[in-house]
Amino acid sequence: MSLKIAIQGIQGSNHHQVAKDYYGDGITLVECLSFDALVDSLLNKKADEGVMAIENSIAGSIIPNYALVFHKNLHIVGEYYLNIHHHLMVKKGQKLSDITQVCSHPMALLQCKDFFRDYPDIKLIEDVDTAETAQRIQEKGLENTAAIAPFVASELYNLDIVAENIQTIKNNSTRFIIVNTVAKELSKEKINKASLRFITDHKRGSLAAVLNVMSDCKLNLTKIQSLPVIETPWKYAFFVDVTFKTYTDFSKAKLLLNIMADEFKILGEYKNAMI
Repeated sequence: MSLKIAIQGIQGSNHHQVAKDYYGDGITLVECLSFDALVDSLLNKKADEGVMAIENSIAGSIIPNYALVFHKNLHIVGEYYLNIHHHLMVKKGQKLSDITQVCSHPMALLQCKDFFRDYPDIKLIEDVDTAETAQRIQEKGLENTAAIAPFVASELYNLDIVAENIQTIKNNSTRFIIVNTVAKELSKEKINKASLRFITDHKRGSLAAVLNVMSDCKLNLTKIQSLPVIETPWKYAFFVDVTFKTYTDFSKAKLLLNIMADEFKILGEYKNAMI
């Protein structure tokens, strides 16, 4: 029986590409038009695991997804980095000069904003997904409308690409996390990265003390993101990614951080995809 993998978006999206690259072709896609729906599919057992974008090298963090992982008690069991290529595509026979509006995911529009400065008359419309717009153009025969989507979407939905690689920065990468409702058993020799969440006291130097412990335990801080604690105004939680050479170093850090920080939680222990 094939694994059921939840993705944000539909076939032809970047999430679909990551699912194919990470798991191979023998999977069943569970298409979700929002990250909330993706999480619900995991909680309702409609999907076995999920692929969720978490940060982009240009646009930064997708902050609501950090909160989703924590509040829904998801476990990060892996990660994948995808080089992003945005292409402008239209119904067969249409040209760039025919386009009056472009519909795409807000992140895609943000990553391509410099391209559209040369086309001020084109209206940019935020949509739920890149590939979904491409599919709609095909199904409804939409004219004067373009989608920003990966190359695979143009093949799936039989569209013409009128401008290739329109992303502002060509070296554009998105980090995706693989999430599950249960933690995976992975040998300690293979674990070299972890995602953590903690809160520190409102005291001078409290965050610095926690970061110093990480450094002393030979952890490399690769990401830190703060989010408000909704229940307590002006209090913040820190989401941190760390890498390490040996699990022994991480174990030592866990013991110390559990004592020093408030509400310390491990969101996932997994293999670093950058190595």
